Amino acid sequence: MSTSPPGEAADELPEVAPQLRELRRARRLTLEAAAQRAGLSAAHLSRLETGHRQPSLPMLLALARIYGTTVSELLGEAPPERDPIVRAGRMDAVEADGWTYRQAGGPGRAMQPLHVRVPYGPQGDLVRVHAGEEWIYVLEGRLRLSLGDAVHLLDPGDSAHFDSLTPHRIAAADTGGTELLFVHTLLRSPAAELCLGGGAAHRG
Repeated sequence: MSTSPPGEAADELPEVAPQLRELRRARRLTLEAAAQRAGLSAAHLSRLETGHRQPSLPMLLALARIYGTTVSELLGEAPPERDPIVRAGRMDAVEADGWTYRQAGGPGRAMQPLHVRVPYGPQGDLVRVHAGEEWIYVLEGRLRLSLGDAVHLLDPGDSAHFDSLTPHRIAAADTGGTELLFVHTLLRSPAAELCLGGGAAHRG
């Protein structure tokens, strides 16, 4: 005979419950804070974390989004093997307002690297402010980087590493344009929506 409280699932999810608890603690979220973001009561989330209630798929999707992970990870499934090598020409180019972007790493990682070609010309007054970190390394040409009220001129070999909450703007300083490596931590940001270009993108 089942001993589960009325209206609750009899079967426990031994994999999901500890995963939910560990991910919440790793994100330094209290039970109340995580439950509020997921649209649940703290008591409901507590029952999910102790295995006394089964989460529905919408609940798993909401919690995965909050914890920055996937439903597969919540279920304890092993992630697919990732190829650590990215071959030249394997990634399609994305263009926006004359800017050319190529992914330089695999998708779904905490860091996303791009190989970017920045054309010379007026870039407008597009200033970006968003959560995350960015790292820029100049390969060719010179880059004008505005961080807050400061303007920096970067030569080939120079790099910059900054918090993306600092208002920033990027432009080529040479008529021949600038080529750079760009690494960001914005997993859900398409290339053309980052601090670089400002218009609609199309694939080349």
